[in-house]
Amino acid sequence: MSKEKIFLFDTTLRDGQQTQGVHFSLEDKYRIAHALDSIGFDYIEGGWPGANPTDSEFFESPPPIKYSIFTAFGMTKRSGRSAENDGVLASVTKAGTSAVCLVGKTNDYHVKKVLGISNEDNLSNIGDSIAHLVTIGKEAIFDAEHFFDGYKSDPNYALECLCAANESGAQWIVLCDTNGGTLPTEIYDTVKQVIQSGIPGHKLGIHAHNDTENAVANSLTAVLSGARQIQGTINGLGERCGNANLISILPTLMLKDEYTKHYEVGVEKSKLAHLTELSRLLDEILNKAPNRTAPYVGSSAFAHKGGLHVSAVNKDPKTYEHINPELVGNSRQIIISEQAGKSNI
Repeated sequence: MSKEKIFLFDTTLRDGQQTQGVHFSLEDKYRIAHALDSIGFDYIEGGWPGANPTDSEFFESPPPIKYSIFTAFGMTKRSGRSAENDGVLASVTKAGTSAVCLVGKTNDYHVKKVLGISNEDNLSNIGDSIAHLVTIGKEAIFDAEHFFDGYKSDPNYALECLCAANESGAQWIVLCDTNGGTLPTEIYDTVKQVIQSGIPGHKLGIHAHNDTENAVANSLTAVLSGARQIQGTINGLGERCGNANLISILPTLMLKDEYTKHYEVGVEKSKLAHLTELSRLLDEILNKAPNRTAPYVGSSAFAHKGGLHVSAVNKDPKTYEHINPELVGNSRQIIISEQAGKSNI
């Protein structure tokens, strides 16, 4: 039986920069882009051309990408002008990338309160913007902002927004849990309902924020319910509580039977051994200490302290390790301490 591919879309260079206290220099962006491309993520979102001088310069002199699809980010056109004559949209379409990701509102409350336009105008903005991308030969990706909250508020309108993008030729329609408050069971049911409404699963993606610490679980759940693209960042970087952590998602997709039996990713198995290096590179760029307890890549992820744990690990590491740490470029630590308690079970 052939496996279905899960596409990985990295947004570190844009969403990561939304993190409080984080600002990437031009050199930082080149280093990160090179590292992401070396691993082999399917898409690298470089930022928002025209939004700030650094992003504009980055797209004017793009990094030499070999394996990934370099992608520009922007928003759907504004009301009162055509897609062809919207200056903000033009700065994105002229960025020189083969793929463009546009964010648009799919929550009726936001359409009214934030955009101050009618639901119908918002649908036109989505459809016309995506159609414009397709007409000029771009791979069109639609980020359905606040989709899960919008679906709870008015499911029919939220689905109409997706249909507007789909019928206009979007290659991907990404369901965004922008406020990060949706739980895995809700993600599973909603993605299933979206597919039943007529949007094919092979065109659906998930973009999860981590405000309930469920971003990784929500992303993996979306795959099980039919989505085929995951957006996220390295180390879960992102505004507020962060985004889905691709450092945790990638090895789970590649090493856990629940996923390896049915799905495959575009990253070669040998590249997985550079995962810890990638995680720590970002910390180095940000001048911060790595998270010792980070799953898979933290220095304590495979550390064992005294007592029964060490005794068992010395006989067989599988007793207290869910994978071989070397698979993700990490290493095992045996910590012997006089304070190690005998009840360390």
